[in-house]
Amino acid sequence: MPHVISQDGTRIAYTKTGSGPAVVLVDGAFGHRGFGPNVDLAPVLAESHTVYAYDRRGRGDSGDTQPFSQTREIEDLEAVIAEAGGTSDASGPVAVYAISSGAPLALDAAQAGLPISKLVVYEAPFVVDDSRKPIPDDFLARLNALIAQDRRSEAITYFMTKGVALPGVFVMLMRLMPAWSKLKKVAHTVPYDVAGLGDTGAGKALPAGRWADGKVPTLVVAGGKSPKWMQNAMTALADVLPDARHRTLEGQMHIVKAKAIAPVITGFVDD
Repeated sequence: MPHVISQDGTRIAYTKTGSGPAVVLVDGAFGHRGFGPNVDLAPVLAESHTVYAYDRRGRGDSGDTQPFSQTREIEDLEAVIAEAGGTSDASGPVAVYAISSGAPLALDAAQAGLPISKLVVYEAPFVVDDSRKPIPDDFLARLNALIAQDRRSEAITYFMTKGVALPGVFVMLMRLMPAWSKLKKVAHTVPYDVAGLGDTGAGKALPAGRWADGKVPTLVVAGGKSPKWMQNAMTALADVLPDARHRTLEGQMHIVKAKAIAPVITGFVDD
């Protein structure tokens, strides 16, 4: 199994497909090389680009060295980018696409100076106004407590209802579906995503300085059929980034279709 070694010694598994300019895919919560919307995206992008899909720590075939910190996840992404050909002068040929809670990880990586040529983010789950209830102040603490007790289904339900704002009835139906068991396998990594969000779910303006030094050209994308709070968040994100464009992808929701987002990604990173 191809892998890179992160700075703390953690093995990070990845798959390389296609040929052409390099694009690294960063998953959101629960996602990895075998699960989530990026699974379908990788082969579509591989028709014209070299695609690096990797398992974030604790998922799939990657390790999970403790203690966790957001810095470790940035170092994991840095190792994958280096494998893809990224250079230390921050002008390397490696683009990054990040979806959902993978977006703040990629934004933080750009802020840290990783050699990312261009960045595309799709629907970071920020809450920037009163268009939905804010994420509870004790959200991360309660998730950690549920995971510590191995109450994985309860942790997922709490995350989906209070974090993602899905109706409780919908989440109850999800528990009857085969995908629920896949969610449970990686439920222990959900607090990692929440930690990366910081206070961006509090229902207030995004912190203007968090990504002020991230000069990477960035395309911020929202789905035209996604909830208003997600669309508002992406408008707000584009406004605070130093070099950003904003686009609404009509007809798409949070689980974006590969054939819809792929040309958006390639059109931006190849421009």
